[in-house]
Amino acid sequence: MARVSIQNLNKKYDNGFHAVKDVNLEIQDKEFVVLVGPSGCGKTTTLRMVAGLEEITSGEIRIGEQVVNDLPPMDRNIAMVFQNYALYPHKTVFDNMAFGLQMRGYAKADVDKRVREAAEMLGIQPLLERKPRQLSGGQRQRVAVGRAIVRHPQVFLFDEPLSNLDAQLRVQMRVELKRLHEQLETTAIYVTHDQVEAMTLGDRVVVMKDGLVQQVGEPLELYAQPANRFVAGFIGSPAMNFVEVAISGAGAALWAQAEGLRVRVPTEFAERVHAHAGKRLTLGVRPEALRIANGVDEYSFETAVDVVEPLGNEILLNFRAGGVPMVARVDPGVRIKAHDNIRFALDPQRLHFFDPGSDAAL
Repeated sequence: MARVSIQNLNKKYDNGFHAVKDVNLEIQDKEFVVLVGPSGCGKTTTLRMVAGLEEITSGEIRIGEQVVNDLPPMDRNIAMVFQNYALYPHKTVFDNMAFGLQMRGYAKADVDKRVREAAEMLGIQPLLERKPRQLSGGQRQRVAVGRAIVRHPQVFLFDEPLSNLDAQLRVQMRVELKRLHEQLETTAIYVTHDQVEAMTLGDRVVVMKDGLVQQVGEPLELYAQPANRFVAGFIGSPAMNFVEVAISGAGAALWAQAEGLRVRVPTEFAERVHAHAGKRLTLGVRPEALRIANGVDEYSFETAVDVVEPLGNEILLNFRAGGVPMVARVDPGVRIKAHDNIRFALDPQRLHFFDPGSDAAL
């Protein structure tokens, strides 16, 4: 396997659209890195440039010790799994998995050995003589992954491979891909728009927006310490609540205030927030950082619940505070109905403040 180094990578199209802007990434040997972001953020274009399927405008891509900018895809020793599986409909599962090796002149015995080993690893041995039309979506995806495995590539590339599967099967395939990566000890780059996939699969996650890398880090690092408002809002489900607040007070006694909401700025934020006294900031609160208050204190506020969403293992309470819709995630044992007046308390250790001008975290 190999490390992948991406330096100052850019992609500009003939119409002037700048799809990827100065991307820099160092992906270590055997690491599973996920590129995540909304549609049009540049994640798939970046992956396709690594694969050699998209021409590089400027920058450098290195796989192992070799610069691959000008190498055709077949010479990069990579294998790619596509969103639409890209299986040959007239070939059997065995032949689909074997085709790439056969085209490269591998001996028949070696081809047979590699295909059957991969099929056993993926649990698709009984399917080897079937055609793709006889397979379910999950089975087709396993075949597509198996076709990549038999290559024994330096790097695996995955382009939204689970997006065509139903929700339950996506969860199952996520677990299988994670287990497979640990078993093969491969370098993998995975593209998705689904932040749950990104958080559960990636050793590290790269969050992109408008062609720019917003933040790179381990999943829980992105969740707990987002670099800016975009990352904070994109990572986590339900998304983080944001409220525009005015900062008042002096010294360590600072307050964040909005319509129907007045809470104390935690001590650990006081020094950073002090420079914004008399101005406005964005307060970020994750749904699980809100709880039903036991009494009145400097981190609580009262409001009416609009909608109650019981999900079995949790309840989501929708309400308005600070003039904007918000969501709280509470214990399923809580008995609350729509239109009940509730006092919520914020966890002061789990608040976030952002500069509304730059959206950067304070």
